[in-house]
Amino acid sequence: MTIELSDDEALVLFELLFEYGSKEDGREFKISHAAERNALRALSGQLDKQLVAPFRPDYKELLSAARDRLEQKGGSWDQL
Repeated sequence: MTIELSDDEALVLFELLFEYGSKEDGREFKISHAAERNALRALSGQLDKQLVAPFRPDYKELLSAARDRLEQKGGSWDQL
């Protein structure tokens, strides 16, 4: 299977998965089966292999810009 994501989608999804895995974040996925956790880890691993932006010194700015573009494209929280 191949899943296609834009660069912005991949970057935002990478950050989401990374942050949800950190203890400092405080948010949790509601995972009801070990297979769901394993699938998320596999997705995260694939993003880790593909993305170079998280290693750039301007990563926070790149992430912020990607979030802004995706919000403009798909709507904000207020529009859900």
